[in-house]
Amino acid sequence: MNNDFTTSNSGKEEIKDEEVKYEKEAKTKNNYSKFFMDWIMPIILALIIAGLINKFLLFKVYIPSESMVPTLKVGDQLFVTKIYDTDKIKREEILVFFSEELNDLLIKRVIGLPGDTVEIKENGDVYVNGNLLNEPYVKNPSDKSGSFKVPKDKFLFLGDNRAISKDSRWWNDPFIDKKEIKGKAWIRIYPFDRIGTVK
Repeated sequence: MNNDFTTSNSGKEEIKDEEVKYEKEAKTKNNYSKFFMDWIMPIILALIIAGLINKFLLFKVYIPSESMVPTLKVGDQLFVTKIYDTDKIKREEILVFFSEELNDLLIKRVIGLPGDTVEIKENGDVYVNGNLLNEPYVKNPSDKSGSFKVPKDKFLFLGDNRAISKDSRWWNDPFIDKKEIKGKAWIRIYPFDRIGTVK
């Protein structure tokens, strides 16, 4: 009787130990699963979303020069929205584009649209199709003059800081093809005291 009781009690203890072990393993698995779902998965999703946004919607640029002063200053950081339909580009928008001549990514203000005639006078005045362009953003004019007829699918760009900007007035080929236009300056995100839309 005593042996039977002892054997039976030992079996119960073994079963109990197995249950405790199983509960611990299940709890550990649940903790790992919770950690993965609460921390790892959101990070992965955030990286995927950031990658898609950067590829298809917008990207960030840093301003390295004074060619767009006072609108943009050295060190400014901007979000730029990608452009897919260049027919919707409007004169005086600030765009990011690639210059094959300079082999560099630039940011300037678009002044001439396809088909436009742009005349830049020695006093700094700019005429587009015979009409004087009002440019309150130009604080440092230049006496660099020129006359340009913008071809189809091309654009003409000038920097706001005309006195030092190396733009369409100086390039061997003054025009940028539409396929080289990457995006439109949208919002300044740094420095924090100058956060706001870019115009």
